[in-house]
Amino acid sequence: MRRPNILILHTDQQRWDALGAAGNPDIRTPNLDRLASRGACFDHHFVQNPVCMPSRVSFLTGQYPSTLRITHMGVPVPEDTVTLPRLLRNYGYRSANIGKLHFLPHANRDHRDAHPDYGFDHLEISDEPGCYEDAYYAWVARKAPDQLDRISVGLPPATEKWQQIMGLPDPVVHPEERFPKRAIPARCRSDLTHTAFVAEQTVEFLKACGDRPFCCISGFYSPHSPWVAPREWLELYDPGRMHLPEFPPEMDARRREGYFSDDELRVARQGYYGMVSEVDHHVGRILDALERLGLAENTLVVFTSDHGEWLGEHLKYGKGYPALDCISRVPLLVRWPAGFGTEGRVVHRIVEQIDVVPTLLDCAGIPLPGHLQGRSLAPLCAGNERDAPGEGLGITEHRGWKSVRAAGFRYVCETGGKESLYDLDADPGAYRNVVDDSRYFQTLADLRKRLMVRLLEAERPLPRIWPY
Repeated sequence: MRRPNILILHTDQQRWDALGAAGNPDIRTPNLDRLASRGACFDHHFVQNPVCMPSRVSFLTGQYPSTLRITHMGVPVPEDTVTLPRLLRNYGYRSANIGKLHFLPHANRDHRDAHPDYGFDHLEISDEPGCYEDAYYAWVARKAPDQLDRISVGLPPATEKWQQIMGLPDPVVHPEERFPKRAIPARCRSDLTHTAFVAEQTVEFLKACGDRPFCCISGFYSPHSPWVAPREWLELYDPGRMHLPEFPPEMDARRREGYFSDDELRVARQGYYGMVSEVDHHVGRILDALERLGLAENTLVVFTSDHGEWLGEHLKYGKGYPALDCISRVPLLVRWPAGFGTEGRVVHRIVEQIDVVPTLLDCAGIPLPGHLQGRSLAPLCAGNERDAPGEGLGITEHRGWKSVRAAGFRYVCETGGKESLYDLDADPGAYRNVVDDSRYFQTLADLRKRLMVRLLEAERPLPRIWPY
């Protein structure tokens, strides 16, 4: 059989609804909408951790963070971890990661050093835009050295503290503000942004692949804060026309000028949506390159993200506990013209991000190793509901708690015994905890049981080598 090429377009911190194909009337994503119209769009797709590093390693291994023992930030991924490229290597695939991977902490290391390969044949790692002397910085240095002082979006605080403690000089010029709550025009040329770098180097990799099947991950930093994008993408949006989240009266009363006001929320959305639109533009460049190179028909394209963004909901920015939909629910678009006979298919079933690796292996005709904890979505992509995985349940976990998404409900359990339950049909924003409401006691019991069953199913004890 002729195995498909695999192209994973992976953004950072993109909510499920930051996509025109998801029904958002404000955002402009024509290329991603085109991708959705020619493949399958999973609109209830949940990640397994609400922050970058654990979510990313879970995604590329097909295992829960708790199984990997990486449930929080700052844990370097062991170099022998069995990742997707390692599962593909024996079957002739050449693999690459271009841009963000984030398997190592940002601080405590020199970004000029050779990065562990994690099974990839080709690496151009740049986990943050212009903050370090890394692959992106070197790319700009080759193309336009006069722009080097204009590409950083700000040094992360942990890295700054580490440099101070170690007495390390920083040759990179950074903006004064790190996380302003507004849209910020990029200081560098539009063709030199981190997003442009990922797209250009992805296309270069595609050109060099020849007849050998490839697996390429394009790791975009956007739309992670700070909300920096070229001016032309920000100017697509009029902040005054932005739709805002609905708050319950008691939370709405806490808002004021300078604290989640309507104006603040609108300009935050302008920046966030502008970054998504810039990614969309460059995704279009990559998809066009597939067509020009004659690769589109047999390339399995996946578009997804590592987690979402509060974007003002619950009067928060960023991500984290308790992994409500705006954090744990992210886009999943899958297109494979040669393999799936359906187009414009919207799948409403709850699926998990650990399902993606089994799906890719299944499509490539590769046996699924027993350690994988996800299930193949290939039947759903092809429109075959009957052969699809069972009833959907999405688990998002962190150190000290697990958050479970079922149809219409979210349940949260913490190590101290605290529980939360949200009726998402009555309260889509999950503002009201109904765990003590007697009308939901049966629902609560059912979700406890379903969580326990899923945890039992997910167990992967070491194999025994003899009866005793």
